[in-house]
Amino acid sequence: MVEPVSVEQIKDVKARYEQELLSKPNVVGLGIGYREVGGKITDQLGLIVMVRRKVPRSQLAPQEVIPAQIEGIPVDVREVGEVRALD
Repeated sequence: MVEPVSVEQIKDVKARYEQELLSKPNVVGLGIGYREVGGKITDQLGLIVMVRRKVPRSQLAPQEVIPAQIEGIPVDVREVGEVRALD
């Protein structure tokens, strides 16, 4: 079983790794939310990494891979497409 984490713990990790994660190709945003497993929302909080599209791990360079967890915080990669702001 995974130990529960607090929003504050996730905020701290997000702040420390934000620049690194956002510099990866395909990453368009970061957030905090409930993880999805098998297409279903769980009750486990984690760091959400939003990508334009999911790419098989075998097609990524080692430095492009987003880890499954960072400092014990679960990471969920979600495909969100292109993100555009309205003027």
